[in-house]
Amino acid sequence: MLIGWFPTLRYICQVSFLYPLFLVAGLSLAIPVLIHLFNLRKYKTVFFPHTRFLKNIQLNSQKQSQVRYKWLLVTRLLFLASLILAFAQPFLNKNNKAAGENKFQVIYIDNSYSMSVKKGAMSVMDIAKEAARKQVRHARPGTKFILLTNDKPVSYRAEPADKVFAEINATELSSASKTVNEVLANAQSVLQNEGKGGADVYYYSDFQKSAFPAVPDKSLMKDITFYGLPVQSDEAQDVYIDTAWLTTPVLQTGKSNYIVVHTRCIGDVPKESPVLSLAINGQVKSAASLKFSDKKESFDTLNFQVNNASWQQISLTLNDASVRFDDTFRITARSSPNLSVLVLNEGQPNTYIQAAFRAYNGFRLNQVDIAAAPKSWREYNLVILNGVTHIDDALGKTLNDALQQGQSICIFPGRTANTQLLNDGLKEVGDIHITAVDTTVQTASSLQQGSMLVKDLFDKIPENVQLPVANWHYTTTAGLSANQQSVLSFRNGDPLLARYTPSKGQLYICATSADLRSGNFPGSYFFTPFFYEMAMQSSSSNVYAISGGSQQAVYLPQANVTERNTVHVYGRGLDIIPPQRPDGAGLDIYINQAVQLPGFYALSPAAGGDTTEIALNQDKAESQLDFRDINALKSEWKGDNIKWVNITGSGSIADNGNEGFPLWKVCVILALVMLAAETFLLAKPKVAVA
Repeated sequence: MLIGWFPTLRYICQVSFLYPLFLVAGLSLAIPVLIHLFNLRKYKTVFFPHTRFLKNIQLNSQKQSQVRYKWLLVTRLLFLASLILAFAQPFLNKNNKAAGENKFQVIYIDNSYSMSVKKGAMSVMDIAKEAARKQVRHARPGTKFILLTNDKPVSYRAEPADKVFAEINATELSSASKTVNEVLANAQSVLQNEGKGGADVYYYSDFQKSAFPAVPDKSLMKDITFYGLPVQSDEAQDVYIDTAWLTTPVLQTGKSNYIVVHTRCIGDVPKESPVLSLAINGQVKSAASLKFSDKKESFDTLNFQVNNASWQQISLTLNDASVRFDDTFRITARSSPNLSVLVLNEGQPNTYIQAAFRAYNGFRLNQVDIAAAPKSWREYNLVILNGVTHIDDALGKTLNDALQQGQSICIFPGRTANTQLLNDGLKEVGDIHITAVDTTVQTASSLQQGSMLVKDLFDKIPENVQLPVANWHYTTTAGLSANQQSVLSFRNGDPLLARYTPSKGQLYICATSADLRSGNFPGSYFFTPFFYEMAMQSSSSNVYAISGGSQQAVYLPQANVTERNTVHVYGRGLDIIPPQRPDGAGLDIYINQAVQLPGFYALSPAAGGDTTEIALNQDKAESQLDFRDINALKSEWKGDNIKWVNITGSGSIADNGNEGFPLWKVCVILALVMLAAETFLLAKPKVAVA
């Protein structure tokens, strides 16, 4: 009955070897056996003065000698066997073989830019690749693998070890990044395609906080055994450009332009101050030495000039030697003298609106009385109605026509007790209605950072900026067809500035007048930048600095959106059609969903037309070298299907990750014990042998 258990024991408890070739050295076990047999053939005669005790002495000494030599042989054999097994590194594999044959291995190698950090002489990326190669090399014969990286899955089907081994060698750093949930979702998809009973996911990563949550998503762990293999640098150090922006949204030709650069430092501040250089179209224009504050930040302003109105490629570069992928920040900008603004005043012209556009030569401003408004507004990118107290049907229809053409309209109503005179014209535009006047002094409490007016300016807003105050404001209601979005709003939910899109264009309505008697909005931080953004929404922007990993769209005006004027991305040897969708009188182009490599690119319709140059930068999340504490992570990421494996600095796997127990340490201890036993037997006093 006991014999019947042996197959089951071998089935459940199997011994595997990390370096099985060392077992060839087991042939050396024959050496002690041969020595032992050779010594048994040697005879030594001992003469005694009296022979009456000879028989008894021979019997006793021969028995003790045979036992002693046998134990000496055993200790030598066990010493050599233990030493050989220690080098072969056995482990006790408790996996069920039948279950293992119905599983495959998914190897994910995090090849994002943060993996370029050094750990000793190697980058953590190289350490991860070396550990993955060893895993494939010592896997059970016939094991199938899926290799996943950030930029692409090498294959959606399981492949043999030799092919995956070559693909690991070919893996390079990528500007793309993935979260662990995306990796597990890919593993679940492959699991369904392969029709296997489960998968082992080996996750080689630095466990950056931006990509690895503190708590696992249990729904993605079904039929998956997760092996975390952290490769982290002890002291990460990096200096990178967080963001940069022009002080004006329109590039000035023949005048000094100023660019503000925000730089951050991770880890210790370099002893030698890094140098920041500014280049225009590849030609260095200016430079500055960085000085970091106590918060390890630096704000520097550089100036430059351009001589023409074409697109300018602006590059900001650091000489940081520790991590290089984030040492360049790119911006494209141009001077656009064709942006026209029409201001229709009811009463005197507004000095604040006039000052907002007069300071820059990129805008052409035309101010007229509303009674003398031109019949066609087609040539204007932005139309501002200032201080209006009534909008008749004719003016309402003109507003509607302009919005249908994709133009931008901004209304600053004047204060009136008869709001119906305003509502008569608004009904021609959309389901928008002024209900009452609120005379309470209120401060705007929220700024919609996802608004089209704000998202391009978000990095530029100071932390201590004050939101506008209104001494009075209109309360408005809007139907679903008006598509209302509050840009600035009060605590009670009333909008101070709202955006409406009843048709192709953008309609902005401020709840109060643009004068200081009505509030301080005209003198606030947002007044002038908002006008610039409104004007540019009816044309392509004049400044682009897109961050990789974001969902930021590039808006291009198109008269008629068809398949023939589908926009292509050109640059760095690429010709790609990025995701795009109609938006008003143009297209939203999502270039960062089609291109990950930072650089300068051109957008142009296939049928020909104006070319827009775009600057694409790396994902800033990769520069924030903030990693999970693995010990803290183990307290949340735990369970029977979650294992953690250590990797040494050379890429060796300290724990094989196969739910096995490493026996090589036991073998070393056993070898030392056998060596001590052999020494004891050799040192024991010898007994005379006849």
